[in-house]
Amino acid sequence: MANNNASNNDLAYAGTLWKSADTLRGQIDAAEYKHVVLGLLFLKYISDSFDARRKELKVELENDGITGSQLESLLENRDEYTAERVFWVPPEARWANLQNQATRPDIATLIDDAILAVERDNLILKGKLPRDYARRGIAPEKMKGLIDLIADIGFKGDRTKARDTLGRVYEYFLGKFAQAEGKLGGEFFTPRCIVRLLVEMIEPYEGRVYDPCCGSAGMFVQSERFVDAHGGQKTDISIFGQESNPTTWRLAHMNLAIRGIEANLGSQPADSFLRNLHPDLKADYILANPPFNISDWSGKLLADDVRWRYGTPPVSNANYAWIQHFIHHLAPPNGRGGGVAGFVMANGSLSSGSGGEGDIRQRIVEAGLVDAIVALPAQLFLTTGIPACLWFLTRDKTGKNLKHGGRDRKGETLFIDARKLGTLQTRTLRVLTGGDDGETLLADGLGDPKPDTDIGRIVTTFRQWRGEPAPEWWNEAEHGEWTYRDVPGFCKSETTQGIGKHGFVLTPGRYVWAEVPEEDSEPFAEKYPRLLAELEECFAEGERLMGVVRDQLNLVGKREIP
Repeated sequence: MANNNASNNDLAYAGTLWKSADTLRGQIDAAEYKHVVLGLLFLKYISDSFDARRKELKVELENDGITGSQLESLLENRDEYTAERVFWVPPEARWANLQNQATRPDIATLIDDAILAVERDNLILKGKLPRDYARRGIAPEKMKGLIDLIADIGFKGDRTKARDTLGRVYEYFLGKFAQAEGKLGGEFFTPRCIVRLLVEMIEPYEGRVYDPCCGSAGMFVQSERFVDAHGGQKTDISIFGQESNPTTWRLAHMNLAIRGIEANLGSQPADSFLRNLHPDLKADYILANPPFNISDWSGKLLADDVRWRYGTPPVSNANYAWIQHFIHHLAPPNGRGGGVAGFVMANGSLSSGSGGEGDIRQRIVEAGLVDAIVALPAQLFLTTGIPACLWFLTRDKTGKNLKHGGRDRKGETLFIDARKLGTLQTRTLRVLTGGDDGETLLADGLGDPKPDTDIGRIVTTFRQWRGEPAPEWWNEAEHGEWTYRDVPGFCKSETTQGIGKHGFVLTPGRYVWAEVPEEDSEPFAEKYPRLLAELEECFAEGERLMGVVRDQLNLVGKREIP
């Protein structure tokens, strides 16, 4: 688990850096400035990692008796760095060189040249870094101020800790930029609490993880954290993704490169509908937050696509195109289960019938694919205040796709109504407790979320319903018996036949019904006189106000009319 003191220090510094960097922004909007700051953060990190490896290498070589020109030659040997999974940074791109020249009027051009040099010498980064600083027209003095600010951030020392530090700072900045951009920010950033909930629900222990609209790669980062937290290795999962927005695609590559995560996001940005870069992929886990209700998804060009097994989606809305795209890429049932998917959808997807969506939904339910539906509270997303929901699909409900086993859930679907959960972080933004709230850098994503948190309550309910064994830390005296029960107003396990009686509408509120009201412990002999006294007070106040209204009306009637 991450050191909390270190995390708090990172948070304090990141907050200061954000405020200072935002002050320097001037007339550049957040969407543009995002790439300026995050690109420099990446340059600073790879330069610091390079310097740290250089110092290690120098000590190793000197201990072997190597000195002089031979020492200098080996210190500039590219293989000595790449063998340790450290990016080779050419001299012109090293941070010290850039900082020393920060006062030059052409500093933006020097940064572009530095990034081109890094891409030239690290083919894995080619075409994946922002390299248009000169075009953005930022005043040289503002660029110098930003370079000086970033120069103070601590990526030096142990490379693993440096990577963890930058990863948290990078994510923090992504979240802050997403908030600053408002609706547009949601195109590249999914709230951390939603990502954490998705990952904890589908539990990507090992296999192929896929996100066809990956944004800045937050789903992949959390998946890697999940594996680490449960004793696995990064190599246990293989990552595949796709992103259509070129600048967001670059953000994703930087986010993954910082954390040392290898991923196949395609050789270039591409639309998952029109140009599916992984046509033959059958994924063990799918995690996604596709754009809601998009109407310009080129549906007319794809009417006969092989992906529409359950019905052709309406050309006016891509929701069921996304859902069937996910199903198409799910791994079929095998000896250890089948593919599972967790994704965000607009609430309309649960009940809409226009354009044949109701028929498609019915076929998907009858195929036994819908494992669970979670209704989310409003105000969780930067893109909209409208409530959304989470879909969980599986190819195999026998329990074989669970690492620790589970029960056969054929013919059943779990409905969870979480609309009353969450805490307001700002006047317009809500978070689910039990994960990173977007304002902290604490690595709360490590370990299982506890049941006294919002995320923990949802995840615990889901795991109990699937028949997973209780985790080692579960204490029945503290948390109660580890067993699933329907809870009125919160969760209900329903059969396919029961869903059919509701016209295959998947809105959780239809199934969980109302909460059982708390018993009233106040004796009637005490309650009646109390309520009567309150009623008399209301009558008296009503009479007083009526007198005030009459007096005002009399005054109006006595005024002279000109």
